Amino acid sequence: MIKTITNKNNLQILFEDNHLLIINKRSGDIVQGDKTGDKPLSEVVKDYIAEKYNKPGAVYLGVVHRIDRPTSGIVVFAKTSKALARLNKLFSDRETKKTYWAIVKNEPPKKNDTLVHFLIRNSKQNKSYARAKEVPESKEAILEYAILKKLDNYFLLEIDLHTGRHHQIRAQLSAIGCPIKGDLKYNFDRSNLDGSIHLHARKLVFTHPVTKEILTIIANPPKEVIWDTCI
Repeated sequence: MIKTITNKNNLQILFEDNHLLIINKRSGDIVQGDKTGDKPLSEVVKDYIAEKYNKPGAVYLGVVHRIDRPTSGIVVFAKTSKALARLNKLFSDRETKKTYWAIVKNEPPKKNDTLVHFLIRNSKQNKSYARAKEVPESKEAILEYAILKKLDNYFLLEIDLHTGRHHQIRAQLSAIGCPIKGDLKYNFDRSNLDGSIHLHARKLVFTHPVTKEILTIIANPPKEVIWDTCI
């Protein structure tokens, strides 16, 4: 585990070198700009780099991947074009190991299982629908889950992603009757007060695109009553 550094830009930096910058994203932050016009995390990171390294011109920053706005956890940025190209290939070839934590109210049907669904994305609704069988325009979605801990009123699940589909974890857990706490879009009964959902990108293992070192990045979930019981 790499020690988290928090700076005045409110960035929780998990790892930084000449090629990479890895952030523990807060729920509510958007990784890239969208129609809301809210300042994205990518611009906050650029501001941090410009100030720290006294860069007078435009700062190069490549967005390697994204996680949903109400989700917290690990986000990787590339500081060089070489790193971005190699990271894009790593992610597209699924040569990364992504682990998430999710808090659900309903106990899953099994203590651990592999879920296979076919997801249909509805762009207008910004939502994906999970089907048991392949249908036109659907994409296969695979994940493994295990019950990590039983809390007072909830269950903490650990999830390993085998594919990276739109809203995959949210849609698949909802499909087995275990919507994520706070996730109204995917059938949880009420929202969290801050608009977050209890889904956290907990761990990422991958090969550094330049040094070839195996990196294991772990991000603590937000400081919050239920998440605090999970650590």
